[in-house]
Amino acid sequence: MRRAVLTAASTSALVVLLLSLKPHQPAGLTGDLAQGGAAPAPSPTGRPPHGTHPANGTYTGAPVSTRYGTVQVAATVNAGRLTAVKVLQAPSDNGRDREIATYALPRLTQEALSAHSAGIDAVSGASYTSAGYIRSLQSALDQAGA
Repeated sequence: MRRAVLTAASTSALVVLLLSLKPHQPAGLTGDLAQGGAAPAPSPTGRPPHGTHPANGTYTGAPVSTRYGTVQVAATVNAGRLTAVKVLQAPSDNGRDREIATYALPRLTQEALSAHSAGIDAVSGASYTSAGYIRSLQSALDQAGA
């Protein structure tokens, strides 16, 4: 009888403990951006014309704050296609951040250039960096009108 009471009490305590845990923040952005706020205003290095074709030039994406640091890219558009992406800022506060950036950013760039858009998949193990990269790239492409 004592074992049954002890088992029931332990199980109840464990259930209460599990229910009191808070859910994780979704992978991606922190601060205002994670709560649906607007991204910071982008700072273009070129201006798209009001025509229907994207303007040739290099456009600087918005700096996007992630849990591990800021990600910012610049996109070069030529003949309406994404032709180059340069990483301007990446998380680098510690060795692990630099290791992840070194692994993920070239893959993200290669995928973006293949797709000619920001509609790319995140790199496994680099969810936050990937989300910041994609968001910054999309803001640069939006400026280009692409």
